[in-house]
Amino acid sequence: MIKKILILFVVLPFIAGAQINEKNLMTTIDYLSSKKLAGRLPGDAGYTKAANYMARNFKALKLVPFAKNYFQKLNVEYNEILSPEHFAIIKNGVKKEYKLGPDYAYRGFTGAGKLNSEVVFCGYGLSQPQLGYDDYANIDVKNKVALVFKYNPKWNIGGKPFTDGNPREKAIVAAKHGAVGILFVSFPNDAEPQKPIGSQIAGAGEQMLNFPEVHIELYMADELFDGSGHTLKEMQTKIDETKKPFSIPLLQKIDMEVHTKYVKAKEVVNVAGMIEGADPELKNEYVVLGAHLDHVGSQAGKIYFPGANDNASGSAAVLQIAREFVKEKIKPKRTIIFVLFASEEQGLYGADYFANHLPFDKKNVKVMMNMDCIASGDSIQINGGKGLPELWNAGKDYDARHAKLMVAATGGGGGADAEPFAKIGIPTLYYVTTNGYKHLHMITDTPETLNRPLYVEMVRTAFEVVKKAVNE
Repeated sequence: MIKKILILFVVLPFIAGAQINEKNLMTTIDYLSSKKLAGRLPGDAGYTKAANYMARNFKALKLVPFAKNYFQKLNVEYNEILSPEHFAIIKNGVKKEYKLGPDYAYRGFTGAGKLNSEVVFCGYGLSQPQLGYDDYANIDVKNKVALVFKYNPKWNIGGKPFTDGNPREKAIVAAKHGAVGILFVSFPNDAEPQKPIGSQIAGAGEQMLNFPEVHIELYMADELFDGSGHTLKEMQTKIDETKKPFSIPLLQKIDMEVHTKYVKAKEVVNVAGMIEGADPELKNEYVVLGAHLDHVGSQAGKIYFPGANDNASGSAAVLQIAREFVKEKIKPKRTIIFVLFASEEQGLYGADYFANHLPFDKKNVKVMMNMDCIASGDSIQINGGKGLPELWNAGKDYDARHAKLMVAATGGGGGADAEPFAKIGIPTLYYVTTNGYKHLHMITDTPETLNRPLYVEMVRTAFEVVKKAVNE
């Protein structure tokens, strides 16, 4: 007997955002944050690998190159932190070694040096007698190391703000007074004092090749203060209350060594590809979707900063949204530019170069959307909604029908890599999460720390807003 077999053909509905799923997103993040890319420092081999990887993906999607081979070239400063390195505090003749990463980190643009030196606490590290404030007045730092608060005070004198607040600027001030190195420490009186982090922000001035810059933990500063009759917390309180310097020599010494390789102008690349608009008129209008590809690199071959959230998450999102348009054969009316910026961590240099070297009139850019640190935290936030309420509402409406994770808070344009675009009058949106900076610039910014469900919903929400921007 022949049995009849009934075969049912089920037509599945189209699933919006099919390419935007955890597996696809995490595949990119896992690679970008891997040890082989060593923190994606622009100018380093790890960043070059990241740029080539993303360019290959753009080519596989048959995106139109924005520049030759998808690479837009620019030059930036480069500083590689090499071994051997060590850092120790000498107390009562006994040397105690500390560990790079958990205990201290070098500033990205530290100079090289081998020091066995006394330490002087110099408050905020400011010398601005024109404002009536000088941490270096009446204190001898010649051939010694200055210990200073990393940031400028939250107060001012007579309503006039302090300048020279970046690490290189404070280092130059210390060197002018005879110091041979500088130690930065976070505010002990903050509710959650900042841990030592990797950072590429330097500030104005020429690189000092032989002047070490180190960010140390609070407990290391406490060791240096031991026997002085004061504590770091007490000193911050005293200076903040009186708005007057209180610099003192410390009893302990430091012993350290670090080596560097500095290049004043090294070539790096933005990575950019396009999907050309299908509408005969609107194709000459542009939507830019961007994220920075770089992070803060590695140090002395001992540690690297993975940058999974900052900003492998944004880079992976840009790629997945491009993949969604291509794989689902979505034809945008306007042209979309997918761009991954270099050197955001150093000072928005990639985004600034891109924004100011457009091959068409900036007035033709309908919106620039930036994605930065979008895979950690607890909710979705889209800044720039006050300037672009229709696009912001598109994201809010989509989220209300799905995850219900988007907060009502928004603001004006700009911020991070959106800032150079906002400065020249291009409307911007900035995708970010709330409470997402727990691991910022730390060796713990790994894929394991990400809020993956939130991340997927963030990228799908962004995709809906991009669709509206390119078609309406």
